[in-house]
Amino acid sequence: MSNVGLVCFDWGGVILRHCRSWEEGCHAAGLEVRADSLSPEFIARRRALTVEFQRGAIDPERFFAALSDANRGLYSVEELKRLHHSWLLDEYEGVDAIIGRLTRTPGVDTALLSNTNHAHWERHLPKADGSPPDYPTALMLKHRHASHLMGLAKPDPAIYREFEKLVGYRGDEILFFDDLADNIAAAGTLGWRTVLVDHTGDTATQIQRALEQFGVMKNG
Repeated sequence: MSNVGLVCFDWGGVILRHCRSWEEGCHAAGLEVRADSLSPEFIARRRALTVEFQRGAIDPERFFAALSDANRGLYSVEELKRLHHSWLLDEYEGVDAIIGRLTRTPGVDTALLSNTNHAHWERHLPKADGSPPDYPTALMLKHRHASHLMGLAKPDPAIYREFEKLVGYRGDEILFFDDLADNIAAAGTLGWRTVLVDHTGDTATQIQRALEQFGVMKNG
């Protein structure tokens, strides 16, 4: 009998496919990779701003304006908004069915813990006009927590401890799926049961296999 009480998923790279590089983002948005956009200086500034955005330290308008300033106007605010929107691609096939079955499994709770931002987070929620979200699978999970709302980000151990308080589960009661080794390692040091997902492969099969191995849910 499994003592896993909560199954927690990362979003991007586990449930949702997304761009992994500036070049991929530009391609998805229909923008060219312009000269100097891959310079070490711009990459460093972009990463620093992205970290602040993910921690909720700056709002979307300030983020896009600062990002445009950081690359000296190489990309306009509107182009950066388009690139940011295009960064999220599609949900991995089959993950929705697995999570649907998991939510109906007795004695198992579900959660999401994602490094994300306001603009992306809204896309898993129903729209203002009542139409369905762009990416509905995450909405099936009971406890949904995001870095920009918590003011913390993975792999900082503080976000895992705060998450435990919010959901009411200890580390050894949590089974955690993430696609980044640093996030998995940090959770593991706090006693979480962890599964490193290969985002380039069939994530649904990886999730199902791990759920079986940990005695949480059988196939079918």
